[in-house]
Amino acid sequence: MYDYLRKGLITLSALGMTLSPLALHKNQVQADESLKVGVIQYVEHESLDQNYQGFVDGLKEAGYEEGKNLELNYVNAAGDNANLQSMSESVGKNSDYLFAIATPVAQALANIEKEKPIYISSVTDPVSAGLVESLEKPNTNVTGTIDAGPLKEQVALISQVAPNAKKVGLIYNSGEANSVSEAKLAKKELEAAGYQVAEQTVTSTNDISQVMQSLVADKVDALFTVTDNTIASAMTLVGDMAIEAKLPLVGGSKDMVLNRGLVTYGLDYYELGKQTAKMLVDQVKSGKDTKDIPIQTAAKLDLVVNKDVAQALGIDPESIKTK
Repeated sequence: MYDYLRKGLITLSALGMTLSPLALHKNQVQADESLKVGVIQYVEHESLDQNYQGFVDGLKEAGYEEGKNLELNYVNAAGDNANLQSMSESVGKNSDYLFAIATPVAQALANIEKEKPIYISSVTDPVSAGLVESLEKPNTNVTGTIDAGPLKEQVALISQVAPNAKKVGLIYNSGEANSVSEAKLAKKELEAAGYQVAEQTVTSTNDISQVMQSLVADKVDALFTVTDNTIASAMTLVGDMAIEAKLPLVGGSKDMVLNRGLVTYGLDYYELGKQTAKMLVDQVKSGKDTKDIPIQTAAKLDLVVNKDVAQALGIDPESIKTK
């Protein structure tokens, strides 16, 4: 199990040489010097937790370890959008590199910090979010990894778990730019595959029960989720209601599926965190300007099936394959 004792503000003293802000802004950090990295995680749920843990482990594998040559300033925002600016100002002031986990955090940090490198992850569309000019050439102080799912492949799974499906329910948070962008693309893929889409949105976890009841009443044949932080944080409720209604739930992330969803074809957030850490370390060693570092997609994708949920729905988990 991962160590979740870091859920609060962590400020550890780092040994070794400290770095001037000027040197860091020019990305002239030497590999044998200490790093001061500020991290803000938007909310606590399995995907984002693993994204953070992968980042920390990735830095450790590269030789940067807390208490030795790494100082981590970690804050979990607990979904508190109202205080994201003050959190960003505090963490940004006391760090030389920044790691933003999820789109609202990335936007808040980018609004207050224009020089220090900001690494992002668990962000789906940084261009639409106003964080970068393009994935290939950010042309800002923001780079990192994105969690955009392979939507076409995910939608294709519906025909395997619900072969007679005609109407698919799509649920997401209308207040998350990340989710709105991906849901728009998901709707296009669903319609292109011949499905009628019943779209429902939430603004908080308090809306989920009512929205799920509405989708069931609308007689949807399956459910599709995108990588949405609000849905992910209440995935047990979403999954249990889907199972009760005998609705296969497809899409989203690996961790959403493991937490009461049925199936997805997607990324591992732990590995995505490690991939982001490697990018940061590469910049430390190379001295590249952040604006010239392309944003990366997940290097590894996996088919994930929740066998317990499949059996509860009367589906043979071994019958589900990627095409």
